[in-house]
Amino acid sequence: MKYVWMLALIGGLAACQKSELVSDFTGNQAVYTLAAGSAYNVNGTVTFKKRKNGTTTVLIELSGTEGDSKFPVHLHLGNISTPDAEIALLLSPVTASTGKSETIVTALANETQITYKELLAMAACVKIHLAQSGPNYSVILAAGNIGANGTTLANGRVGIAVCQ
Repeated sequence: MKYVWMLALIGGLAACQKSELVSDFTGNQAVYTLAAGSAYNVNGTVTFKKRKNGTTTVLIELSGTEGDSKFPVHLHLGNISTPDAEIALLLSPVTASTGKSETIVTALANETQITYKELLAMAACVKIHLAQSGPNYSVILAAGNIGANGTTLANGRVGIAVCQ
């Protein structure tokens, strides 16, 4: 009886360990730098992780944020220096206390379905705003080019256009 119980316990532990290794991700990912976009010392990364179903999880990790604010995040068409760039996608806001945001992307703002591969082929950028509206909306805390623009860097804060 003691041995049956031990075997059941070992089998149960093995099953737990196996299920913990199951992931929704393929292992493919792209990481882009987010540079400070204003006088605030905020920077970080945006990571695009391919999910097994072809969609994307977008993770934003910032340093230099604190408090209980939520900072809106937009994926814009064009690079970070494009003025009045169209918003292609609203991402989950960054929580200031953690500096993090996570969004599962299946479609753009216009409801067009988009895959990981298509998202990384876009000539786009990510911008994190200080506020959802009002005068602080034009303050960009951090920004970075992604996808087809991913190798194009701005010339510091001077190269980041204000959003309208």
